[in-house]
Amino acid sequence: MKAIINLLSLIFILQINAQSDFNSSSIKVTLGDLQTNVYANDTTANALVLFEKGNSYVHRETYNLITEIEKKVKILDKDGENESTVEIYLYNSDDKRREEKVSKIIAKTHNLENGQIRETAIRGSEVFREVYDKNYTIVKFTLPKISSGSVITYSYKLESPFMFNYKEWKFQEDIPKLYSQYNTSIPGNYEYGIKLVGVLKLDKNESVIEKKCLSANPNSSGISLTNTGTADCTNTIYAMKNIPAFIEEDYMTSSKNYLSKIDYELKKTTSFTGVVDRITKTWKDVDKELKSHPSLGKQFNRTSHVKDLLNSSITKEKDKLTKAKNIYNFVQENYTWNEKYLTFKEASIKDIVKNKSGNVSQVNLLLHNLLTANDIESTPVLLSTRENGFATTLYPVLSDFNYLITQVTIDGIHYLLDATDEYLNFGQLPFRCLNDYGRLLTLKKGSSWIDIVSINSSIIQYQVDLKFDENNVLNGTINSRYSDYFALSKKKDYFSNPESYLENFENNHVEMEVIKHEVKNKSINNDKFEESFQIQYPDLETTSETFYLNPFIDTFISTNPFKLQDRTYPIDFGYRMAYMYNFQLDLGDSYELAELPKSKKMSLPEDTGNYTFAISRQDNKINISLKINLKKTRYPVGYYISLKQFMSNIVNTQTKTLLTLKKK
Repeated sequence: MKAIINLLSLIFILQINAQSDFNSSSIKVTLGDLQTNVYANDTTANALVLFEKGNSYVHRETYNLITEIEKKVKILDKDGENESTVEIYLYNSDDKRREEKVSKIIAKTHNLENGQIRETAIRGSEVFREVYDKNYTIVKFTLPKISSGSVITYSYKLESPFMFNYKEWKFQEDIPKLYSQYNTSIPGNYEYGIKLVGVLKLDKNESVIEKKCLSANPNSSGISLTNTGTADCTNTIYAMKNIPAFIEEDYMTSSKNYLSKIDYELKKTTSFTGVVDRITKTWKDVDKELKSHPSLGKQFNRTSHVKDLLNSSITKEKDKLTKAKNIYNFVQENYTWNEKYLTFKEASIKDIVKNKSGNVSQVNLLLHNLLTANDIESTPVLLSTRENGFATTLYPVLSDFNYLITQVTIDGIHYLLDATDEYLNFGQLPFRCLNDYGRLLTLKKGSSWIDIVSINSSIIQYQVDLKFDENNVLNGTINSRYSDYFALSKKKDYFSNPESYLENFENNHVEMEVIKHEVKNKSINNDKFEESFQIQYPDLETTSETFYLNPFIDTFISTNPFKLQDRTYPIDFGYRMAYMYNFQLDLGDSYELAELPKSKKMSLPEDTGNYTFAISRQDNKINISLKINLKKTRYPVGYYISLKQFMSNIVNTQTKTLLTLKKK
């Protein structure tokens, strides 16, 4: 199998070998590898993978999964020296006789000394083992004599008795790569779901059939093969070249969704006698299991544990929507989330009723049971949070889910509820939950996928009115209103500590004095946050003939969040947003505007967003308006350059617009 794959890949590797002085065709270190110290495609890179190859196959005797790794990395500067520490994760099972093992570790540092390549290898005593958690052990080593310009190489052999754990291959990391190749040999006995994740395309994807690669071995402690027989293998080469580094930036979901890699999920095995073991189940199978699951389905109808929790003012409410809101507020106010996410082992309604605190499953299953006990239709929903990555939709993978909410249906309208945060308003989910979709657990009829998106736009509105009085002191008012997710963050800031909130405002606006501050809505779970300030500029420098005033008391963004030259994953804001800032300045009889700034506007492609900056003068009053509208929650990669310019224009408008005022 190795000979076939090496022959197929040789010509392809040679095609990229002449693109630089680096040797990207093998793990062998050349003078060019050591003498070249800049990567032209990414001059900001701290290190560069010159070559890496993985080779996974099933051992003919033990039926263990063997993975052989070799890798060559160029250290470009001091910040890249952390690449010299290598960690190998080994999976542990409860059965100590079956565990992953690593062997044949060879690791060397290559430096250029007097025009010659000098190698320094690690010793066996410099390889360490440490426990990571109950499931994994780490084998770790650090290569010696590292400096800018060094090249490190290492290789090892990993042996695993767990065929379900076919190793994923990450083509993309946080440093760029010249060449990455993964060879696999999968027996026909095993059927895997193979998924290429990310936006990068494979430069090579070729398969051949190797006849009789695996034979039945009754003496093996591996897979169950009771008769003699053979299996064919599918030998595949996956390869990418000139792979950019994956750099995380603001407004993204988990990197797991976009990092270019190949994932494997064992779907079924077939013995040589024809017995089929389906590892990957259908949702129909999973629904049946969840229905009787002690921490899920068994907790869906625990109404007897909650029947006496609510007072009569809630239970006797006739309007269902009002009743649902009151029940939701009751859970928010009386039960605390312990910051733990979904667990399939610890979710007891009885426990949270007793302890007044629990994980996300317990809090929201309590809410579900209270709603159900009061004749309000409620259905739990499994989801994966933004940080956790997208749940697989091709087949059920319960480990992909780490969160549970509930869906309430009243008069045909669906509301998604999460009671873990007392500041959320009815129908609003925490930002962490806005991850596209979830699984609605209508277990009797069969579960189904539903959309989990923010329906409303989150809006910020400012009205600023300033005026020079008869003493040439600038006074005025600021009225602001925030909705949905903008309101959520403001409510948390204010209600958690009102004194600190006002102090922070004053520290951020040292040029003004706050005469009066008022928050108009006092409910912490209102969907709006409104406040007003009465302000004065006591120390404004007006003694000279000309002075400057920035009309923007607050900004939509203070710096551009988009700084990459290219971005290989979507821009995900999580919700649609709008910003409206209106400013009026009454110059009175003593001042006039020396120069009127120019109005500006810009639209994103296909009218998916726009901003308009308009300024006008009428008599001795100046009116400024800035309107920003982002109409999509997620923008494809192709919008990145436009969005980057869009944000840059907004930052420049709000930070560099100055009104030049002069005395009459």
